[in-house]
Order: sequence, then C-alpha cells, then structure tokens
Amino acid sequence: MNRPDRRPRRRLDPGQRQETILTAAAEAFREHGYAGTAVSVIAARAGASEALVYRYFAGKDQLYAALVRRAIDALLAQQAEALRALPDGVPARDRLRATTLVYLDHIAGHPEAWAVPFRHPGGEPAAAAAVRADARRDYVERLRALLSPRTGLRREFALWGYFGFLDAACLRWVDAGCPADARWSLIDAALGALEGALGDWDA
Repeated sequence: MNRPDRRPRRRLDPGQRQETILTAAAEAFREHGYAGTAVSVIAARAGASEALVYRYFAGKDQLYAALVRRAIDALLAQQAEALRALPDGVPARDRLRATTLVYLDHIAGHPEAWAVPFRHPGGEPAAAAAVRADARRDYVERLRALLSPRTGLRREFALWGYFGFLDAACLRWVDAGCPADARWSLIDAALGALEGALGDWDA
C-alpha cells in the first residue's frame, strides 16, 4: 500500500544524480565547512540516501576532492576560451594577462572558498590536497607552454615561484574584498614578478 505522506523520490540518470549530490555537497561545505558537514546532511539535501551517496563517492573526502577538481576544470576551460579569443601572434605577457584576469574572475565568484587552503593549511582532506598538487604541476606546464621553449634552473624556479607570488597577492586581494579597481594593479605586479624572475620574457 502506498503511503500518502511519503514524497516520491525522483528517478535521475547517473549523471544527473551525481551532479545533484555534488551541488548539495557544495552548498553544505560552503555553509558548514568540511569538518562540520556530515554525509547524511549532503544526502538529505540531494534527496538521496547515504548509501546512494556512497555508491557514487567513496567518502566525504572524495566528494570534496571532486568539487575541487570540478572548480579547477571550470577555470581551465574558461582560461582556454580566453586564449582562443586572442588573435594569433599575441605576446606571451598579454596571453598570461588574459588568463590571470580569468583567474581573478574565478576567485571573485567564491572568494572565501578559494581562500580556505591558504587560511587553514591542513584543513582539507588529503584527497583534495592531492588534486591541488596535480593542478599546480599542470599550471606550471601551461605557463611553460605560453613562454619560449627555453630551459634552465632560473627559469624553473621562476615558473614555480610565480604561482606562489600570485596566490599570496590574490589572498591579499580577497582580504580587501576583491575590489574591481585593484585587479590591474594585481595583474601588473604578478606579471612584473615573473618578468623579473625570468630576467626577460624570452629568457
């Protein structure tokens, strides 16, 4: 016999169900942080059982890592689109300026979430930290591809050091409330730091 007080659960295909769980998890983590969010809360928000959540994700840490990966993938797609919109022959500095502007837009969309790993080191699960470490290596390779094909220790340190400078500058920008009129000063400082580290854009 059907119970009139029970809401029927919507049947979703696997892709839709996974997206629903991820959306619910993003909301819960944003409101309560990683440590303060239980899988049961995520399941309730998603209109699913805990068992169903675990069918798609091995644990809360994997859910969180999937959200980090999704945010990084969205950023990379937007940066690639910005590069495709530039005409051929644009100098490396201008190409990097375009991708950095996209990065600032990305940060401004969710500044507090972006700042979590910098303000609370060790506060994220190891799975998320591993995703970020892989992404950092990918960022360095993408930056390398924007520049002339040179090698050398100075260049290697410059490429890796650039992102440390950029993150520190962006955190300062977030602390100030992400003012729009400060974007170009931040970008100019970051590009200047890289140019100084390289010695020359063609170095």
